[in-house]
Amino acid sequence: MNRKSRENGILFPISCLPGNYGIGTLGKHAFRFVDFLSSVGAEIWQMLPLNVTSYGDSPYQSPSNNGLNYYFIDLDTLIEKGLLKKEEVEHVNFGSSERKINYGLLFENRIAVLKKAYQRFDKTDRKFIEFVNAGKYHDFAFFMTMKSLHHFSPWYEWNEDEKIYRIETERKVIAENQDLYLFYLWTQYEFLLEYKALKNYANQKGILLMGDMPLYLAYDSVEAYKHSELFCFDEKHNPTIVAGCPPDYFNEDGQLWGNPIYNWEYMKKTNYEWWNKRIEGNLELFDILRIDHFRGIAGYYTIPYGATNAREGKWITGPGMDLFEGKQHLPIIAEDLGFIDEPVKELLRKSGYPGMKVLEFAFDGREDNDHKPSQSKENYVCYTGTHDNEPLLSYLSNMDPQDLETFKKDVKKECELFHVDYHDETLKDLVRCVVSLCYASPCKLAIVPMSDVIPFGKEARLNTPSLLSDSNWSFRYLEEDFSEEVRLFLKENIQKYHR
Repeated sequence: MNRKSRENGILFPISCLPGNYGIGTLGKHAFRFVDFLSSVGAEIWQMLPLNVTSYGDSPYQSPSNNGLNYYFIDLDTLIEKGLLKKEEVEHVNFGSSERKINYGLLFENRIAVLKKAYQRFDKTDRKFIEFVNAGKYHDFAFFMTMKSLHHFSPWYEWNEDEKIYRIETERKVIAENQDLYLFYLWTQYEFLLEYKALKNYANQKGILLMGDMPLYLAYDSVEAYKHSELFCFDEKHNPTIVAGCPPDYFNEDGQLWGNPIYNWEYMKKTNYEWWNKRIEGNLELFDILRIDHFRGIAGYYTIPYGATNAREGKWITGPGMDLFEGKQHLPIIAEDLGFIDEPVKELLRKSGYPGMKVLEFAFDGREDNDHKPSQSKENYVCYTGTHDNEPLLSYLSNMDPQDLETFKKDVKKECELFHVDYHDETLKDLVRCVVSLCYASPCKLAIVPMSDVIPFGKEARLNTPSLLSDSNWSFRYLEEDFSEEVRLFLKENIQKYHR
């Protein structure tokens, strides 16, 4: 982010890309999207986490910290490599809708297709053997092998002999299921081959790839299973406390996420070795890294394990700057949203990482709302919305008339300050004004979700937090969505506001 003072990017998960076979992949449509970004002058592609998804289909709830989503492996690429035949994939049911991902069908049918490709792959390939021996994805492959043998049930539901990790069990399972274990390693090997080709192409076009690192891990993860010392667990490996956020104006019960809480005392004793490797691994994949729920490093909300809501929780001081000492130079963005107190602000100041401003939160009639462009400072990233927000068009459509008028007045005033042409004849016109304000803001980086660029309504919402629904993480785009009108709108804004 130091190439120039004003940069811009687009938020667009790999899963949302157009194409055949049920979900976006690392294939030709990803390369075409890079071409689209290059043609408008965009410089950053924010992809969100690339992790394997699990319960709820969320990349923020993964069975492994570093396991990469094998659904993103491109089947056409495997056909070109001679690992699949076209007839083996063209009649497989990955879902009937071009607009909606069917994760159930992907789970049932995608792995079977990938296994066919793996069977044709040369397991004696020198580079693959070196990859296996490096051991970076060993824990992921072992855990997925175990889950496969247990019909993908969570580890804490396995029999008593297996749900407490033992090295003897690991060795026995791998020895008896060598082919399955190597299959899961191959998925990571193939993913990385395809991803690195895409990243090289993007970087050559002057586009940086921005990833996203969830703060917490899922309870049903290899880290929780195999490395229980990292978490606040009892002797039976049950959590003693879990993550969430307290009740607020929007939710009287708060949010009960249920993720295990880190044992920060242990982390400190090991000089944060696990965290250092985690950040280093993410920055090997991405040019820029956004850390989700950054405030949880300054202080985190804990809820007793077994609670049915988040009311009975308490705040605990986190590791703070101790975790980031010596890392201030890294290309990290801090997601500093939610309840922001002085320790979070101090951590931002000391780390030097850019925080976030979200325009969907900005126009409520309060002059001092610090999400407004007029209240923003340079060392921030301005968004119209994040992956957890409604698309702006949907947000405006659901507003009551009085709040909408307040929103319009605020936007108009900000547009006058930043020399943005104001229009509100339709809600889509108003959305475009907010997008232009994002580019006009003083923040060093402006990022707009593709759903606000086009703009789409509620159907394009990526995620509704704390709601388990098959509408989350499932929307996809079609090639015709990237129209010449959309291209020109982006290009004009990027040029006009010197991004």
